[in-house]
Amino acid sequence: MAPAKQNKVKGDALPTMEDLAKIAGVSTITVSRALRDSPLVTEKTREKIRQLAVEQGYRFNISARNLRMRRSYSVAVVVEMTPVKGRPMSDPYPLELLGGITQELTTAGYSVVLTSKQLLDTAPVQGADGLILLGQGSHGEAVRTLQQTKLPLVVWGAPERGGDYVVVGSDNRKGGASAAERFIDQGRRKLIFLGDVDHAEVQERCAGFIDTLASRATVHILRPKAFTFEAGFDSVQTLLKKKPGIVFDGLFAASDLLAMGAIRALTEASLRVPDDISVIGYDDTPGAASFVPPLTSVHQYLRDGGVLLAKKMLAMIEGQPSESEMLPTTLIVRQT
Repeated sequence: MAPAKQNKVKGDALPTMEDLAKIAGVSTITVSRALRDSPLVTEKTREKIRQLAVEQGYRFNISARNLRMRRSYSVAVVVEMTPVKGRPMSDPYPLELLGGITQELTTAGYSVVLTSKQLLDTAPVQGADGLILLGQGSHGEAVRTLQQTKLPLVVWGAPERGGDYVVVGSDNRKGGASAAERFIDQGRRKLIFLGDVDHAEVQERCAGFIDTLASRATVHILRPKAFTFEAGFDSVQTLLKKKPGIVFDGLFAASDLLAMGAIRALTEASLRVPDDISVIGYDDTPGAASFVPPLTSVHQYLRDGGVLLAKKMLAMIEGQPSESEMLPTTLIVRQT
């Protein structure tokens, strides 16, 4: 005998999500998730509810739901970095962060609006339920710009003194300390830090590096205004030309691209890496392992960071308390 059809909703009115939940014997949130194809509902239940929706003539009115909830169910992800030839958007940063963010938000039924801080006045951004900022900018400039929107805000970066916003990031101070410990173990005592300390993350890396060295080594700081291969090359090449007699035996760069550029400048000056000068980068990008020689680097767990950024944002949208949180770092030792 063929199974009996589900009872139709009475009257001419279109069925609601609550009607479908009653007929299916599940909660309204389960129906909502099933119709959004959320993995939080089993495929069997999703198929059952989709079929029921067809039979009942249900139409999933996203605009009406959003108006009723006063939400857009979207989050704008703002990338602070300006893409340049030497540092494209296809680099692991910010792509790995974006991967983790998108995974978490879409699972929760939210769409992701990707934009830059120059386009904050566009409708999709203004209508978002919250903002995730990737990068604080020099002196925190990007953060202050986004705070003017009054939307919930979570930032990838480093805590700033007096900062009143939620930050997710790596333990940059510990990352800098691990580089210092490596140089100490190698007997390196005349060191260079290569990075723009106007950025909160880089400032923390430098602070952890110098504090750990204490009086056991001297540190000369070079401040390139970009995070590119070319900036690393130019900074070190200029130093060697201006101070031809300068002697240093270790260099810690605030990014892998800076470190790779520095190595090229050292090599062209007939300095051997790591025999004459040991070099450590930051980020542990895929290119670090394939670089010649393979680059020692501080690893950041960027995908995990993206997931955590999204979780903090979802909590804030729901009115739940959210606090800043730092992820661990790991020094990956290779040949430099």
